[in-house]
Amino acid sequence: MGRRWNGWGDESYIKEVPAHGERLIHSVIGETHALTDATLESVMAQVPASRLPAHPLVVAAAEDRVRHARGQSFPDWLAMRSGDFGVFPEGVAYPETSSQVRELLDYAVEHDVEVIPYGGGTSVAGHITPLASQRAILTIDLGRMNQLMELNEESQIATFGAGTPGPLVESQLRARGYTLGHFPQSWELSTIGGWVASRSSGQQSLRYGRIEQMFAGGRVETPRGTLDIPTIPASSAGPDLREIIMGSEGRMGVISEVKVRVTPLPETETFQVAFAPDWETARTLVRSLTQAKLPLSMLRLSNAEETRTHLMLAGHEKLVSVLHRYLSLRGCRNEKCMITFGVTGEKSLVRHTLATVKKRIRAAGGTVLGELLGKKWEESRFRSPYLRHGLWEHGYVVDTFETAVDWNQVTPAMNAMEQAVRDNAGEGEKVHVFTHLSHLYPQGSSIYTTYVFRCSDSYHNALQRWRAMKEAASDAIVAHGGTISHQHGVGRDHAPWLRHEKGEQGIAALTSLVKHFDPQQRLNPGCLLDDTQPRIEKES
Repeated sequence: MGRRWNGWGDESYIKEVPAHGERLIHSVIGETHALTDATLESVMAQVPASRLPAHPLVVAAAEDRVRHARGQSFPDWLAMRSGDFGVFPEGVAYPETSSQVRELLDYAVEHDVEVIPYGGGTSVAGHITPLASQRAILTIDLGRMNQLMELNEESQIATFGAGTPGPLVESQLRARGYTLGHFPQSWELSTIGGWVASRSSGQQSLRYGRIEQMFAGGRVETPRGTLDIPTIPASSAGPDLREIIMGSEGRMGVISEVKVRVTPLPETETFQVAFAPDWETARTLVRSLTQAKLPLSMLRLSNAEETRTHLMLAGHEKLVSVLHRYLSLRGCRNEKCMITFGVTGEKSLVRHTLATVKKRIRAAGGTVLGELLGKKWEESRFRSPYLRHGLWEHGYVVDTFETAVDWNQVTPAMNAMEQAVRDNAGEGEKVHVFTHLSHLYPQGSSIYTTYVFRCSDSYHNALQRWRAMKEAASDAIVAHGGTISHQHGVGRDHAPWLRHEKGEQGIAALTSLVKHFDPQQRLNPGCLLDDTQPRIEKES
């Protein structure tokens, strides 16, 4: 795969926007114009000479530094498209073993170098963006540490190099009859170490759990030395060291090896789609399905606007029109909401679960369509990020934000988040905004909101408009008791809002942990904690 240098994924793949989908967005937003993209050559010409001392594992070539300077957040996107990167890492290292990671950290301490750990480069929260610093900055790309190192089939524990991306995790396990079952939307590119570092959640978390249920131990290289976390089934021996590393976002060390709990491949699996007549009916239905703890592997609810949008973007305009008429006859009209669900496991259990779920949906006034649309979802489940490029070509900008709240706050929080975006889109500007619930729990649910707006007349103005919408939406999240990040991590973009969730004592505790493992705060400064003040403490 040829990796796109200024956007998402395989540069040969373009997800086109269907004409009727573009018409829908245009009818909301209005006329657009696309901004001019910079070329890779023009950006490479901006890369200054490296300040890093020579090291056999460090590459200082301009293209390597450009390709590791940004992730996939909206500010990253504008930087890549405009060519205004600001800061580049001074070099990129490609270790192949934990001992080489150790060597690189020792080198960083010796030469007073800052370090940014890099997995798949898929961060949407600013995790890997270098900040201006008096120190030289080294990015450590773990992508060559991509192998299944060990599989203990009796204990069902697999050990991977931290840079192993989703497809290689699954292909290596499936060859042995196992699966991890972790499928975030970034699965094609994101890595197992990144999943741990950002507390990732996969699309089938109802069956397999989030990464915190899978993470069993591993190896972390810190400026103070190596931290080995053993695989113990359960323990009451003090706080769990795994919890310290999960969500640490490279602030305490570089994860080099990851041990995970794996599962034998299931006998069968099906994804299906149903519709409910309105949001409140649908929300009550999916809450009841979750709280009944039915063995679903995934459950997703789109609000009415997302339902309309997805059907318009699906293509096949005539077939979608027929579907609308059919659903209308069944009581699912203009405010209908789409429910996508999966059932995975033994054939007999799958049959029983499907029957139970369909019965509950029909009893709530919903309509079950079955596998056809479910297969379409499965086929395209990792392709949505490519739509950003297609929309950009039409002069549209797209971004997302997400949270999780208790059930009593789901609807108020969703409405407040969407309204915050609309109210802060800019004078005279419209925004197309829609939401789904993608990870459901007995206590509450995640909320994942997408918004589309037209390009401004300059990259600067586009960034300012985004910042106003992002800040307003983040304020709405914390006002409704939500987490600033359910599945994307905190990074640099969300760090100012973390204090609302952790409180004064919580932030102080996290700060102390960071200072213990990294006394001079040379690892990913400004990420997770909003702490970019000068660092003067001595390494010990």
